[in-house]
Amino acid sequence: MEMGSSFRHFDELHPWIDRQHLLECISAVVETADVMTFTFRSDKPAWFRYLPGQFVTLELPVGEEPVMRTYTLSSSPSRPLSVAVTVKAQPDSTGTRWMFDNLKPGTRLKALGPLGDFSFVRHPGDKYLFISAGSGVTPMMSMTRWMADCAPDTDITFISCARRPEDLLFRSELEVLARQMRRFNLGFLVEGHEARHGWHGLRGRIDATKLPLLAPDFLERTVFCCGPEPFMRGVREMLKGAGFDMARYHEESFQPAAAPAAEELAVRAGAGVSAEAARVTFTMSGKDVTVVPGQTILQAARANGVRIGAACEGGICGTCRVMKVAGDVEMNHNGGILDDEIEEGYILACCSRPIGDVQIEA
Repeated sequence: MEMGSSFRHFDELHPWIDRQHLLECISAVVETADVMTFTFRSDKPAWFRYLPGQFVTLELPVGEEPVMRTYTLSSSPSRPLSVAVTVKAQPDSTGTRWMFDNLKPGTRLKALGPLGDFSFVRHPGDKYLFISAGSGVTPMMSMTRWMADCAPDTDITFISCARRPEDLLFRSELEVLARQMRRFNLGFLVEGHEARHGWHGLRGRIDATKLPLLAPDFLERTVFCCGPEPFMRGVREMLKGAGFDMARYHEESFQPAAAPAAEELAVRAGAGVSAEAARVTFTMSGKDVTVVPGQTILQAARANGVRIGAACEGGICGTCRVMKVAGDVEMNHNGGILDDEIEEGYILACCSRPIGDVQIEA
């Protein structure tokens, strides 16, 4: 397709607000040895409507059965004609490694979202402290890019941590923003470096000594933190020890939760969940199955060959959202479903357990 034929004025486009989309990759950029940024446009004329810091779930055709993986959007909705994810391939990656090896301009993927509560829009403050490690910088970049475009006088202290200087994602762009935004204070912290790096900044891990050097007024700021769980745990403990008001602390995590055994779920199910086996009817698959006490709808589906997409399995990402046609469930989610969706009858299969007989559209 020629560039001119794909051009549309903004008022000719519709908002990208459906739950499921088809995205076309338009660029794949290597950031570091194990990090890439993939940019997408909609398969139909549309602009992207989301909050800075939110995430999407991509359906990746890895094998016979696609896998679902959740990624934060590193792009900003202030530039709404495309979206981007910046992803890191871990040694044991399957979905992300497939993206590195196969995702190229022209490739199309199904996507769910956007979702997520990790945004200054949901948790506003007078001034902000963004603390991240590794690829946890992506939601911070989304929020900072929006502020640079739409509110450049926002008071931000931005601390990015990495193992080595070359692992500091978006370093050059952040340094440019620090020159352009008069109230944007940038700090980098690396665990180690070699002489060839020419590193003259702080070295080590974030702690109670280094934090005040990088953010002297951190007690007055609204904090957003993202990174590996041990990193975020350290930041939480450090802030609590300093007397920080943790009501102004927000973090993002997509730690996948392995589905517990049915026996464990039965113990944890608690009051309100039937102690007797329930019947779950999957209306689209035509299957009527028995669910043992404490078992989730997702577990029941998998055990009986009913496909329900899932990614985080912790009630966070919303990928496993299905319609409950009849009956009641106990649902303990972590923000992956909206109140109006619940009112419509939707549930998250990964964290919903039947109370008596239920019917599920799956």
